[in-house]
Amino acid sequence: MTGPNGTRRVVVTGMGSVSALGNDVASTWDGLVAGRSGVRLIESFDPSRIASRMAGEVRELDASGVLERKELRRTDRYIQFALVTAREALDHAGLPARLEGELADATGVILGTGLGGVGTLVEGISMNALRGPDRISPFFVPMSIPNVGAGQIAISYGMTGPNFATSSACATGGHAIGEAWETIRRGDAEIMLAGGSEAAIQEPVVGGFASMRALSTRNDDPAGASRPFDRGRDGFVIGEGAGVLVLESLESAEARGAEPLAEMVGYGASADASHITLPAPGGIGAVRAARRALEKGGIDPSEVGHINAHATSTPEGDRTELDAMRAILGDHVGEVAITANKSMIGHTLGAAGAIEAIATIQAIRTGCVPPTINLDDPDPGSDGLDLTPKSAGRRDIEVAISNSFGFGGQNTTLVFRRWQP
Repeated sequence: MTGPNGTRRVVVTGMGSVSALGNDVASTWDGLVAGRSGVRLIESFDPSRIASRMAGEVRELDASGVLERKELRRTDRYIQFALVTAREALDHAGLPARLEGELADATGVILGTGLGGVGTLVEGISMNALRGPDRISPFFVPMSIPNVGAGQIAISYGMTGPNFATSSACATGGHAIGEAWETIRRGDAEIMLAGGSEAAIQEPVVGGFASMRALSTRNDDPAGASRPFDRGRDGFVIGEGAGVLVLESLESAEARGAEPLAEMVGYGASADASHITLPAPGGIGAVRAARRALEKGGIDPSEVGHINAHATSTPEGDRTELDAMRAILGDHVGEVAITANKSMIGHTLGAAGAIEAIATIQAIRTGCVPPTINLDDPDPGSDGLDLTPKSAGRRDIEVAISNSFGFGGQNTTLVFRRWQP
């Protein structure tokens, strides 16, 4: 069963997520549709020394269902997020608690993270400075390196297929899902768990972004601080969380009797080769990624009904993405429902592309597009566009795209289509 370019068709059969709006897909989606902000003043540490003192924090996460008490202390928060979301995605897909035999061999994991085990790094470096290197935990390295999230999923759940991490800042989750899709298309796996996880709300990280003047300083109104496409936006709000998809060849899904949630039909990646933090003028790198993704899927731009925008709430980034959307879709752009999930959950860095891919699939499945909240005074560059301001919209969606762009000028676009047998 092949797609438009003679390659294998790949479907999504399971999803899992944690975010500032909830610790599973259902609660996160309900919060997005309701237009509820998960951004509050930071609670995990005292933020008083930092100019930006708010975040989209994950709260009340219970990882005891996937880790024993002893192992919880030896597992960084980003890995805990990954294990919880992977378990939800596996259960959603109807896969066993632990994979064995041929199924294990045919299943792989690509779990990305922008920064890895930051909490462990901060604790270990502080211990080194205060008490010396002989007091650093023996788990310092395996808890902090970026690839161990993917490795721990396989160790916990049994996958023995391709296994590695992607790390491309805020494009990480998109790269992970895209490369997993390609892995299945070329026949190196039948099933792939793919996504991103990030737990970087630590004083040095937030302080570093604040020093760049990348973060909003609207501390008196945390829920209103993330304002994608709004003229008054003053920077992004940091968030944390994870998202994992189960991608599967159509043959495998049919053999298992699994119901596809959507079909993934396109993936494009590009580099701006322009600036370490600012997007290329006109969003030309994003345009290249999107055009490649649509080309792979045999999708004409006029078929796109929904865009889940990267839209971080930075002045230059949002403006450039608006330019890119016009270039990609031309006169059709005014007919497309656009949304910015980061207005509610903050910017989850390496997890953003995965969480937003899940929201994109949910929009296709339900015909409901979550709002872009805090959009009081739209950027002039958005004239004539439907940014789904403030409240959710109804839309019959056949094809949708999800954009993710990272520092370093790295861009990804994922294309999903409503499942059709």
